[in-house]
Amino acid sequence: MELNKTIIGMVHVGALPGTPRNDRSLAQLIADALADAKVLQEEGVDAIMIENMHDRPYLNREVGAEVIASMTAIACALRSVIKIPLGIQILAGANKAALAVALAAGFDFVRAEGFVFGHLADEGMINSDAGELLRYRKQIGADRVKIFTDIKKKHSSHAVSSDVSIAETARAAEFFLSDGVIVTGSSTGEKPSLEELKQVKSSVKIPVLIGSGIGAGNINEYWNWADGFIVGSSLKKDGNWENKVERKRVKHFIKTINQLSK
Repeated sequence: MELNKTIIGMVHVGALPGTPRNDRSLAQLIADALADAKVLQEEGVDAIMIENMHDRPYLNREVGAEVIASMTAIACALRSVIKIPLGIQILAGANKAALAVALAAGFDFVRAEGFVFGHLADEGMINSDAGELLRYRKQIGADRVKIFTDIKKKHSSHAVSSDVSIAETARAAEFFLSDGVIVTGSSTGEKPSLEELKQVKSSVKIPVLIGSGIGAGNINEYWNWADGFIVGSSLKKDGNWENKVERKRVKHFIKTINQLSK
């Protein structure tokens, strides 16, 4: 999957079986995810990513078999209908599980947190896993699945690596064979620092993506400094990630993108 001003729309699947807020059958979860994905595809995003963000509170790296099985079922259902590239993230930091699901479902990429440099997240300490993750990708024959990696990830403390700049972190991810780095704000829906984005973009040759806080009202500020944009909250009803994808918001966003692309 090559990135060139790629718009990746988010589908936040409902709370999965076994998680505290689950109140729907797997069949309904699949139907809801498909409905969101179809709107995104029909309105012209370039790719779609699914994520189990409703599964809070998240487990640290090791999620249950029920989560992996459910995400596989949802992923396979989407792959049978959606024709554009698809990606997956499994929270929190379940990067090997995401790779396995991506391979099984024919997905194109995963979003991985904790790739280089450990950090303290709400789930606890998450140590870096680049070496283990890339060896696992080779072992299962998933080389075609791209791994896009968060750096200085949102919802996390980076005090232990405060003497390592975001540019240095990006270079470390590139050195450790990341397929692209993701820059975010401090939390979901928060835009990243433009200055930090510029530092990252000038420091690496691999693609640079923005992973939070992008909408029709501010994407022009970042357009020349990112190769891809992961867009979630601003495409949902009321701009809230917990809500369904809203067609009129997607339509307006894509219209903005088309104007920027001229």
